[in-house]
Amino acid sequence: MTLSQEDPLTPVADDDRDAALRRVRDAYGQGHLSHEELEERIQRVLTARTRGDLGPALDALPAEPDSAATVLAAVGRIRRGRGWRVPRTLTVASAFAKVRLDLSRAVLEHPVVDIELRLGTGSARIVVPRDAVVELDAVVAPMKDTRYRARARTGADGPAGPRIRITGTLGFGRLTVRHARR
Repeated sequence: MTLSQEDPLTPVADDDRDAALRRVRDAYGQGHLSHEELEERIQRVLTARTRGDLGPALDALPAEPDSAATVLAAVGRIRRGRGWRVPRTLTVASAFAKVRLDLSRAVLEHPVVDIELRLGTGSARIVVPRDAVVELDAVVAPMKDTRYRARARTGADGPAGPRIRITGTLGFGRLTVRHARR
């Protein structure tokens, strides 16, 4: 669902504002906007209070590419570590694979990352950034309990980091999620 299809009176969320800013900057980078138009549209996005207010800033811009979704599928091991670009939506599918994803050393370009697991007998271990907020409500692992201990947040921690939403099923495997130590 795009912003224009949603209720225009809904307050603008940080994720919506970030997505709108990214879209305006991308359009400028592709030569669709002049420097003056860029400044005007950024100002509109930053001052928007409702989703309807974002409409004029996004009018006549090219549609967002649908390249934010990626599927990792393998029979063997699936491993991602230092420096990989994490897509907005990631699906990990395998009947037998051991999955190791280190998001703490990855390039996170999106404030929210959705990871869907479709694993048969394999297990998954995911390391998230120290300040990440993790949501595991929709994980189904009937054979083994999911292991995750939420990091205690204090007021001195500053704003929360990226939100990592993990969903899906693990047939016989276990999901282990932990925060990076540094």
